[in-house]
Amino acid sequence: MAMEAATRSRSIRKNDTVLVLAGKSKGRTGRVLRVFPADGRAIVEGVNFVRKHTKANPQKNIKGGILEREAPVHLSNLMPICGECGRPARVGHKRLDDGKKVRTCRRCGGILDK
Repeated sequence: MAMEAATRSRSIRKNDTVLVLAGKSKGRTGRVLRVFPADGRAIVEGVNFVRKHTKANPQKNIKGGILEREAPVHLSNLMPICGECGRPARVGHKRLDDGKKVRTCRRCGGILDK
């Protein structure tokens, strides 16, 4: 299971713009803030908000109340958006002439890595 998640995490990286394919945030796009390859999940900006009830802790300057924050989304529910064609992309891999391995868009052939 962990090996499969690590393999899938290669197609989505930090700072990628992704489309959410399933769940309560379906259809939204956002930037990946953090990827957890071992769990096969990622936190996406502005997507999958959950409410967290926090207890006040004056020693650490933490206010009590209900906080809204992003929760991790499974990588299978995310699809990177190609920077060249602007549409969701299935990810392919290609080795450039200088030997560097890059992620490519299967639809237009554009390079996803910056």
